[in-house]
Amino acid sequence: MTPASRVVTLGLAAILASGGIVRAQSASPQPVPAPATGWQWTADGRVFFGFNYQRRKFTDFSAWESQNWVMATGERQLRRGTLRLASMFSFEPFTLHDIGSPQVFQTGEMFRNSPIIDYQHPHDLVMGLGAEYRRPIGRVTLVVGADVVGSPTLGPPVFMHRPSAAETPHAPLSHHHLDSSHITPGVLRGGVDTGSWRIEGSWFHGREPDSNRTDLDLGALDSAAARLSFQRGPWSAQVSGAYLKEPEAVTPFDAKHLTASVGWTSAGGRLAWLAAFGQKREIHGNLEAYLIEATLRATASDSVYTRVESAAKDILDVGFHPGAFHRHRQSQVGAITAGYVRDWWRGRGGSLGTGADVTGHLVPANLEESYGSPLSVHAFVRYRLPARAGSHAAHTH
Repeated sequence: MTPASRVVTLGLAAILASGGIVRAQSASPQPVPAPATGWQWTADGRVFFGFNYQRRKFTDFSAWESQNWVMATGERQLRRGTLRLASMFSFEPFTLHDIGSPQVFQTGEMFRNSPIIDYQHPHDLVMGLGAEYRRPIGRVTLVVGADVVGSPTLGPPVFMHRPSAAETPHAPLSHHHLDSSHITPGVLRGGVDTGSWRIEGSWFHGREPDSNRTDLDLGALDSAAARLSFQRGPWSAQVSGAYLKEPEAVTPFDAKHLTASVGWTSAGGRLAWLAAFGQKREIHGNLEAYLIEATLRATASDSVYTRVESAAKDILDVGFHPGAFHRHRQSQVGAITAGYVRDWWRGRGGSLGTGADVTGHLVPANLEESYGSPLSVHAFVRYRLPARAGSHAAHTH
């Protein structure tokens, strides 16, 4: 049995062993005291399967594909604090094409030593594997954690865990400006909670994962990030920044990231929205992105969602050109998405629904000749693990 298959087997065993399966709304479910007698297990997961069609000038491309992920967490009291173990897996290395999911204007990471353009890369088989310990001391709570694969203290919650994007199968074009570091191989982190505020920092391996999606791309902890976040009632907000050591193999230079976001989620999660800003400061120039997204559960069975974003891309000059350094030409692309999902079945085993969305694009002048007027369409079936009574509340720090 390979190391990757052992990890998957252990993860699935943890999920099947969980006493209660719940649905969480963010990457960090809110810690609650575990029973003194043992572990309290929770799980979360989603599977999208459908047809993805992308129309652009000269090249229409499509795919039958599945975006998916499953996570399991266990908590128990340890001395005067709470120990939390977390794992997260995705089978996208096997359910998407090797290069990823077709998506007009999407960029980020590598495939066979070349920059990825017009595709969203598959997520790694191991998306998360780590531990966290929380201990109250007076009016504050100390938090320390370590992850074989995890999230540095940078950016808002990743799109797949945000209530505002809960029904959306595809990543935003601003993913690599905001929240792509959620599958970082090697993270140490620590922070302090005091009331509604949290301040935290992390040290991690700055290089993005390679195109082998089933291995662990561990390396030196050579990068750092810090985040200040706030949560009170339905409101959450964060500002964060990071220094990354040579994050992209195709561009062997260091980079800095800045992000800020504010979100609102109503009681019960009927309406959720998020507004976010991200900036990548690279040697070839600063790339900025802006995003607004929302999901409304109009009825118990019907949900609508939207996403509006503008992101600077260096599609025309992406990569490193030895001996010919110059500022990259930027293309400020835009996308407007509208989607709908209807649940047809809900039971103890979860919920099953069908949905579709359409995305129109704003094309800058320097890409009009090669892209024309792109259009993206998704039609899909979505399975979601069940929410049960007693489930953990979301923690959006």
